[in-house]
Order: sequence, then C-alpha cells, then structure tokens
Amino acid sequence: METLYLIIFFIFGSIMGSFYHVIATRLSKGKSIITPASHCEKCNHQLKWYELIPIISYIIQGGKCRHCKEKLPLSYLLMEICTGILFAVCYHVFGFTLELISSIIFVSSLIIIIISDIEYMIILDEVLIFAVFGIIIIDIVDVGLYETSLRVLAGLGSFATMYLVKKVGDIMFKQESLGGGDIKLMFLIGLVIGYPMAICNIFFATFIAFPIALFLLIFKKDNIIPFGPFLSMSGIILYIWGLTFSDIITFLIS
Repeated sequence: METLYLIIFFIFGSIMGSFYHVIATRLSKGKSIITPASHCEKCNHQLKWYELIPIISYIIQGGKCRHCKEKLPLSYLLMEICTGILFAVCYHVFGFTLELISSIIFVSSLIIIIISDIEYMIILDEVLIFAVFGIIIIDIVDVGLYETSLRVLAGLGSFATMYLVKKVGDIMFKQESLGGGDIKLMFLIGLVIGYPMAICNIFFATFIAFPIALFLLIFKKDNIIPFGPFLSMSGIILYIWGLTFSDIITFLIS
C-alpha cells in the first residue's frame, strides 16, 4: 500500500509540476493563469489533453510541439519529474498529517520561485503571500497559536538577517547585491525551518551557488545571477532532510 501511495503522490506531483511552470511563466508576464488554455507559445496551437500528460507527452513528442515542431524547454520535463519526486518524498517523510499539507505548499511555492527567478529574474509576491498565509493557518490548527507565533518570529528574524546581508553586500560590491524578493523569500524559509537553520540555509545556498556562479562569470560573462533558486533549493533540501541546528553544530565540532 505504501508503494501505491508513493506512486499516487508522484503522479499528482508531476501534474502539479506542469501547472507550476504555467503559473511561474504567466504570472511573471502579468498574464492570467486560467485563460487562455494551454497552447504553444510560438504557433498558438491549443494543446489537446493527450499533449498535456506530464512526462509522457514530452517524451513521446520528442520535446517538440506536435503542430509546429518548435523545441519545448527541457525545464518542463525536469519540473514535472522533480515535483513528482518531491511530492512522493513529502508523503514518505510526513505521512498523512497536517504537516504533509504544509510541506507540499512549501515545496510547491519554492518550485514556482525557482522557475520564475531563473527565467524572468522575478520572485512572485503572490506565491509568497499564498504560501505564508497557508502555512500559518495550518500551523495554528496543527501546533497552536503560541508555537505558530514563534515560527512567525523566526521568519521575521530570517527576513531581518537577509536584509542585513543585502546591506553589507551593497556596500562591499558598491551595487545592489540582492533583490527584495530574496529578502521576502527568507521570511517563508525561516517560518518553515526556523531561525538558526535559516542562517545555515543562506550559507548552504551560497555553497551551492558559488561554482555555478563562477562558471557563468568565466564562460558566459553573465554577472547577473539570481540567488532565489539557490535559497529555494537549499531550503527544500534542509527541510526534507530534517536537519536541526544542533545536528550541524555536532557535525562541525566532531
């Protein structure tokens, strides 16, 4: 039965992953996520139901539009697979609990942010607001008002710390070092993983980002690199892994 549930969550996640790509793309362009129906961005061919099956349709069509043969972004396939895996992992870690709902909201919002920030350099306020209020409401029901208030304070502390990091970076590099979206994103991450871990999240994200940023600077001469995707990836890893601040301290001193 456990295997069946994992498969169901993977399928559900892959379906949502396809929709998240639509949300990230359309909201970043200021468009409706409801209308028009899914279509090819080049020829405007309205996609049939069998062209919208997550993962399978992309593979069968060879990563191209069936109508005009325009090559589809690989990110569509990757997001469907990754979201499916993450939904299955969330179920495996949290089971049928209220935290499962919170984890899916958290992971989903970060996936959308990864897409929008990589492709459009935008961290969507709508996504952050929905995720923050959704998680707070679930937390109040799950752990009570007092514990939820502590988590909100952790989010505020993470927000303030990231703001301080930005100010120091602006002075050091004599230009804007981080966007406002990165600072707001840290409130969500701090709300979910706690304040001490949010600081670790910043360092872990920097560790992940450094080799990629170095490659882009050297070979692509691109000096504008969004930090939001790295904060998001780091947040997902630390949250699902279930590491605590004491675990990290123990590892560092052992």
